Amino acid sequence: MNNKVVVITGGAHGIGKCITEEFKKNGSLVEVIDILPGDHFVGDLSKKEDIEAFASYVIEKHGHIDVLVNNAAPLMKGIDDCSYDEFEYALKVGVTAPFYLTKLFNRYFADGASVINISSSRDRMSQAQTESYSAAKGGIASLTHALMMSLRGRVRVNSISPGWIDTDYVVYEGPDAYQQPSGGVGNPMDIANMVLYLCSDKASFINGENITIDGGMTKQMIYHGEDGWRLE
Repeated sequence: MNNKVVVITGGAHGIGKCITEEFKKNGSLVEVIDILPGDHFVGDLSKKEDIEAFASYVIEKHGHIDVLVNNAAPLMKGIDDCSYDEFEYALKVGVTAPFYLTKLFNRYFADGASVINISSSRDRMSQAQTESYSAAKGGIASLTHALMMSLRGRVRVNSISPGWIDTDYVVYEGPDAYQQPSGGVGNPMDIANMVLYLCSDKASFINGENITIDGGMTKQMIYHGEDGWRLE
């Protein structure tokens, strides 16, 4: 990753911040866009003009891109209180921005470049009142294999679906921990490590894939009254 040009959306906090720090530790030249203020490009990914300004900034500064990590999180609201504009905002940040950034960088991807989309285990399972977030994460998971086909032979495109990731690195005990087959809650390093692996030569034959990192939660069978699970 040394001297690789890496672009990360939503890289100023949470999982994105961890991914940013790990690339920097490996000698990468990292460019971040985030809506939060800080020492990075400040922009709103729901706005076409902000996406275009950021892409122009990166291209003018570096001339090429080795890695694009579409990480920025969409809004999570449900059918009872999510307005039309809020739902549209979630899709703009979660699906349209990753597509448009990839399109703007298309001619500037270096040989062997990678696009990593951060989806969620909510791309296949849900809680009530999460429609905007779930729709966006399902969209970016599907966008991944579509982009893979369009960029085949030049750029590898994969996605990661995190489960419960605690960005404060809390060590959970009790049911919150042992409900996960792996025995605990994940942290941002679990995702950052996979991002760096997928961008490396070691993952050169992984393409169009969605990799779930959730401690096994989406694989366990749940029935009322078994293994301590109760529906109340």
